[in-house]
Amino acid sequence: MAAAWVRLCALVLIGVSSGAALAKDKTAIVVGGGLAGLTAAYELQAKGWQVTLLEAKSGMGGRSGLATSEWIGNSKTQPVLNQYLERFKVGTLAAPEFVRTPGYLIDGEYFSATDLVAKQPATAEALKRYEKTLDDLARSIEDPLNPAANSTLFALDQMNVSTWLDKLQLPATARQLVNQQIRTRYDEPSRLSLLYFAQQSRVYRNVSDRDLRAARLPGGSPVLAQAFVKQLKTIKTSSPVTAIVQDKDGVTVKVGAVGYQADYLVMAVPLRALAKIQMTPGLDNQHLAALKGTNYGWRDQLMLKFKNPVWESRARMSGEIFSNTGLGMLWIEPALKGGANVVINLSGDNARLLQAFGDKQMVDQVLIRLHAFYPQARGAFTGYEVRRYSTDAGMGGAYLAYGPGQISKYWRLWERPVQRIAFAGEHTDALYPGTLEGALRSGQRAAGQVQDLAAGKSFDPAKAAPVAAAAAAGAAGAVAAKDKGGFFSNLFGGGSDKAPAKAEPVKVEEAKQDKPGFFSRLFGGADKPEVKTAPIAKAEEVAPAPAAAPAPVAPAPVAKEEAVKPAATKPAPAKPAAKQAHKPAAKPAPVKKATAKSEPAKKPVVNSQAKAG
Repeated sequence: MAAAWVRLCALVLIGVSSGAALAKDKTAIVVGGGLAGLTAAYELQAKGWQVTLLEAKSGMGGRSGLATSEWIGNSKTQPVLNQYLERFKVGTLAAPEFVRTPGYLIDGEYFSATDLVAKQPATAEALKRYEKTLDDLARSIEDPLNPAANSTLFALDQMNVSTWLDKLQLPATARQLVNQQIRTRYDEPSRLSLLYFAQQSRVYRNVSDRDLRAARLPGGSPVLAQAFVKQLKTIKTSSPVTAIVQDKDGVTVKVGAVGYQADYLVMAVPLRALAKIQMTPGLDNQHLAALKGTNYGWRDQLMLKFKNPVWESRARMSGEIFSNTGLGMLWIEPALKGGANVVINLSGDNARLLQAFGDKQMVDQVLIRLHAFYPQARGAFTGYEVRRYSTDAGMGGAYLAYGPGQISKYWRLWERPVQRIAFAGEHTDALYPGTLEGALRSGQRAAGQVQDLAAGKSFDPAKAAPVAAAAAAGAAGAVAAKDKGGFFSNLFGGGSDKAPAKAEPVKVEEAKQDKPGFFSRLFGGADKPEVKTAPIAKAEEVAPAPAAAPAPVAPAPVAKEEAVKPAATKPAPAKPAAKQAHKPAAKPAPVKKATAKSEPAKKPVVNSQAKAG
């Protein structure tokens, strides 16, 4: 009896040890140390995989920004984010009620939504009309995971948001606020696909601002990034990947002359960075076109430091504030010892125009504008920090913002593995791109796909929407919609029963009117002239609003490295992905640029979640 018991225990121990050995034999490399890559590495390691994380920069955290804290949603709106915060015991602070909805800075005067109704009823009514029309548009998309489900919706992808806004004929101030909100959350309205805008609005339809800005994460997303870093065993920073070779036995990743080998790979870098990595075998034409053509929203982030607040009512001037005077989206952060920090997001074409300017020049121009409204600003100013996503070669922008025609070509393309490579990153999440939630979700998905690949599961190649057929049907549908009126008459005619009128040509007088110098255009209130877009239909930006700007990332502690054998195989020369263009890829025939009027700011369906790290 005792001998039988000993034999049974021995068998159990053998089984456990062999299972552990099998788990130990499974190896994966994760490229990219943003929140998506960190999540994928963490989840694989938790399942017994040996994981090596390679990050090109000296610190971890990816596209984390400058703020000392940032908004996060509650567990209803950002369940994955909240699960990790709870797991890692990362504390949050409940957001004060008065800053849980956006505010507006109009010609230097701060307005809450309630103030706006009382003091500027015409602007408030225009914003309400914009939000209602946008909600109607969002309702037309039944499934946000399949936004181009029919020819009518497909036709929206060939349009841009700016053209749609022109049809609403909003008053100047309302249009300026709307433009600024869209520019901050996505990209320039003239560069943004109307279908993408509608799809994102559908995702957040009936989600309140209070749920999206329910709490603040002290220290911002870098705090969460560091919590992941502490869990990981093997991290190599300052290790830019130059080449990847796949074969039937595994993957070899080259960092300069050093090779790392593993069974599978998670690629968690922005598309601009991926385009610079040589891959063997090379990506197919559709993936290469997506690398070159997918639009990214542009953003520069400034934090201006003041020894004391110089604006009225510190309590009121707080939270997410949209300006009509070229100041972008502002975020007021209380600082220690009675000071205050103003975080400003310069986005869209404003950021593009400033790419050639130095940090100090850019800060000076913003200070000039602040000083005009708050004369004590110069005297209280103590310093600044700048984060420039737009000029970072590895980012080429801030986050995904599909341009006209791009959903039809690239929708969910990066959700499927290519041989032994799974892709992660905010740009690979169909529901929450550009957010912390989307980055974390994508890391979980990629880790699951690697496990599925190891278990023998195959993934069908990603298929693009039937572009030719849908385009023809879309054109016919658009004509039918035009003749029929109804939904699209209300949508593009601002509520009228008439069929949508043809886009009004830009008046020469308007183009010339108030066309002052460069900085007047950039920081002035007109907001009419827009930077010429690529030969694409104009598209407007609407990226989820950043929940307060992220904080700076401290360099991550590098965990002990595993020895990785140099690659045995010399990477065959592969076609490098086409260089990323900074402007949106050429889409359907260019649409005549309509005069940009100021856009309203508040948008119920807009994603206000924290931006992806």
